[in-house]
Amino acid sequence: MAIKNTLVTNANSVMYASSGANAITSMIVCNYGASTSNLTLFALAAADVSGTTTNVRHTIISALPIPAGETVSLDQEKLVLANGDTLIAIASVNSMLTFTISTLPV
Repeated sequence: MAIKNTLVTNANSVMYASSGANAITSMIVCNYGASTSNLTLFALAAADVSGTTTNVRHTIISALPIPAGETVSLDQEKLVLANGDTLIAIASVNSMLTFTISTLPV
């Protein structure tokens, strides 16, 4: 199992780029800041990846408010990524959200 931790900025940022086939077992987002920050998360197939450019059709979470001091766990469903598939996130407030992802090769 692999774990990756990343700060979510107020510009599209890569949270995870799959190298080979991987299953995402859990995503945890923590707001350690003093105010609410909204999280938007995109899933791009390898064929759609062009830097950090996203499109509304890539959206899997749209402007989810995460209050100060709260943590959101996204582990109800698994997401299987092929080689080159990418998760990109953006926060409404710069660098207040930490994004932790856990993966397994499949």
